[in-house]
Amino acid sequence: MELPLILVTGKNGQVGTELQQLSEKFAQHFRFVFCDKEALDISNETEVLQLFQQYKPAFCINCAAYTAVDKAETNQQQAYAVNADAVSYLAKACSKYNAVLVSFSTDYVFDGTATQPYLPDSLTNPINYYGYTKYMGEKLALANCAKAIIIRTSWVYSSYGNNFVKTMIRLMKEKNEIGVVSDQYGSPTYAADLALAVMTIITTLSTQSLQSVPYGIYHYANQGIISWYQFALAIQQNMQLQCKVNAITTAQFPTAAKRPAYSGLNTEKITQVFGIRPPEWQNSLQACLQILKK
Repeated sequence: MELPLILVTGKNGQVGTELQQLSEKFAQHFRFVFCDKEALDISNETEVLQLFQQYKPAFCINCAAYTAVDKAETNQQQAYAVNADAVSYLAKACSKYNAVLVSFSTDYVFDGTATQPYLPDSLTNPINYYGYTKYMGEKLALANCAKAIIIRTSWVYSSYGNNFVKTMIRLMKEKNEIGVVSDQYGSPTYAADLALAVMTIITTLSTQSLQSVPYGIYHYANQGIISWYQFALAIQQNMQLQCKVNAITTAQFPTAAKRPAYSGLNTEKITQVFGIRPPEWQNSLQACLQILKK
């Protein structure tokens, strides 16, 4: 019998790259097809359907996204096409070929007025356009595919691509001192941990006959809620860089898109349903920095 096929979009992003790294470990159980923008334009419904017809995947992991939060405010059409329309095309294709869709969303679907970590069913109220497009992507995925799993995550970083950790290291090496926002709180997420969580979910769905398959929305982030300033300080200390890190306020660092002041994610549901326990943020940061030090 042929192994079930996993179709991965956005293969060059942080999570897509980590999934490529993991694919060898899971090669005995799954076949993988990794697509970049050239192989598949997910905002083209015809292309999506053609690819599904060709491969007939059992699972689709959508790692493609428009992630430029500030640019999304002015580049709304493109952000919506990738984060919302494209997700509906993938969801419809998954529905047609009876595949499971796994797609990612963000802590930015929340307004940040909470005082304790948001639950998957907490009230959404995005305060920037990027958050709105991801919120619409969630809605469209769930409306068009009965077998959809949405994983909301936050502050994703890895040893690949552009992210806060790599930007901080670069700035700390270039400058004598930097200012980092200390009044926005959330949870960092190491993309390698997130990729493993996704493969754990897919393995569970394909091997265990669950009583009721728990499709819907989940939260995944590393454990612990910190400010960007605390995150930067941990990077500086771990890398033993001499740069002075100063705490600044959001008001001192204006951006085109508003950011939630608090966006901690409660991850209990993913632990209860799939037995996935996200590592502490400090341990995951250390693992990533070990790779970057090489």
